[in-house]
Amino acid sequence: MKKTWWKEAVVYQIYPRSFKDSDGDGIGDLKGVMQKLDYLVELGIDVIWICPMYKSPNIDNGYDISDFQDIMEEMGTMDDFDRLLDAVHKRGMKLILDLVLNHTSDEHPWFIESRSSRDNPKRDWYIWREEPTNWESIFSGPAWTFDETTRQYYLHLYAEKQPDVNWENPDLRRALYDMTTWWLDKGVDGFRLDAISHIKKDYSNMPNPKGRGYVPAWEKMTDVEGILDFLKELREETFAKYDVMTVGEANGVTTDEIDEWIGEEHGVMDMLFQFETWYLRKPDEPCGVNVDALKGVLTRWQEAAQGISWNALYVENHDRSRIVSTWGDDTVYWRESATAVGFMYFFMQGTPFIYQGQEIGMTNAPFEDLVLYHDVKTLNFYRYKKAEGIEHEAIMQMIKMNSRDHSRTPMQWQGEGYGGFSTSKPWLDLNPNYTWLNVEAQRQNSLSVLNLYKQMVALRKNKEVLVYGAYKLFKTWYSCVYAYTREDEKEKVLVLSNLKDELCAWSPPEAAVLLLCNYGAEDPYSLRPYEARVYQLKK
Repeated sequence: MKKTWWKEAVVYQIYPRSFKDSDGDGIGDLKGVMQKLDYLVELGIDVIWICPMYKSPNIDNGYDISDFQDIMEEMGTMDDFDRLLDAVHKRGMKLILDLVLNHTSDEHPWFIESRSSRDNPKRDWYIWREEPTNWESIFSGPAWTFDETTRQYYLHLYAEKQPDVNWENPDLRRALYDMTTWWLDKGVDGFRLDAISHIKKDYSNMPNPKGRGYVPAWEKMTDVEGILDFLKELREETFAKYDVMTVGEANGVTTDEIDEWIGEEHGVMDMLFQFETWYLRKPDEPCGVNVDALKGVLTRWQEAAQGISWNALYVENHDRSRIVSTWGDDTVYWRESATAVGFMYFFMQGTPFIYQGQEIGMTNAPFEDLVLYHDVKTLNFYRYKKAEGIEHEAIMQMIKMNSRDHSRTPMQWQGEGYGGFSTSKPWLDLNPNYTWLNVEAQRQNSLSVLNLYKQMVALRKNKEVLVYGAYKLFKTWYSCVYAYTREDEKEKVLVLSNLKDELCAWSPPEAAVLLLCNYGAEDPYSLRPYEARVYQLKK
């Protein structure tokens, strides 16, 4: 494997609206991020990924962009961004941004022109049809909206106010490449490519929706044949000219395509976020994870990438509810399960991503009332499920488990005031457990989630085998134990995570040396509920 900085890095994802408010308006901002850079240095972070802070009407919290080359007023100014970028680089870290290339806001000047008349030069920069298909939006409801001015429908795979751009138009593509290059010239160190597997569509053989309802036509809007031609051109015109990292949000891409998408020789980007682990639990199923299925999915991705490409390792982000509340136990074994899941994914081959608050074990919020939820996807989900005749209580049960708002509650810095996030009421309510679950409370406890994450980061940095070593599934007697080895010419390491509240008999291999344990000291005869360990093995 080629050695490079982004393979050896640990990435921290910031959702700026909820990270730190510097001016007391209840909304996180760029100056707030600046105030917490030393915290990220202390954690051991190498790369910061900041979610959209571009100018936006905020229908989808910044993923609906009205100007790619300006900053959202409530986030600050371009001067604030420039100072932040400089401060990140002075601390030896790098900064990547979200690059949203599938859609814009309907308030973007391009779309305002496009919808102004059928013969406008930018009409074909978006996707217009006389008759819509019966596609369902990813955010629920129809994926086409009728425009009164020009009497045609436009496509939006997400919210109604997020029209998809038309990648078939070369002038549109050139405008996107020029914008991307503008940011690269400014000095950003790469991008997370939002919804990138959706930029190519297949409009063939799709009926209109009259009397038929709407269908989630994934095969028509996800990883469609021909998309790689667009992505190769994007790479050649932009990323390939700079020393940057790229990671794609690539729903629908499988391990069979790994060489084409992220292969070191022919890939169109460096890494991608796979979605298969998202589907191991349905929205209406109780918490917990099928550990055998998890082993199958992650091992398949590890083995497919080994020697030819590189994985992006993650369990949380701004689009998922909190992992300790879904795969773990956020009550009795909160600390143990938060760290057991951390151990499980963090030491695999790939670049690990930590989402803000994950490193302190933040949980889903106990919001019972729909009025406490702000996310457009959540509110659309409620509206359309209600229209289908599903009872309020049943819909709320799914929302309480799966809403994206759970990952967007303000960062819990301390146990007083508004959790150290702001001096005034935040835009989204705090999780009430901020009074005891916060950074300040965990700093002094050696076995806290925060301090164990620091130790995980340090261990990975100090052992090259945990970066470049080969992955191999390690079989135990227990389906609830996820175990694997990392091995190179010099060293061999064993990682074990018990992902259930079960006691499992266990004897360490001969001459094994314990490197890290989320219980502090090991029991030589058993793995306790949600216990995780890392061993140095005899080579």
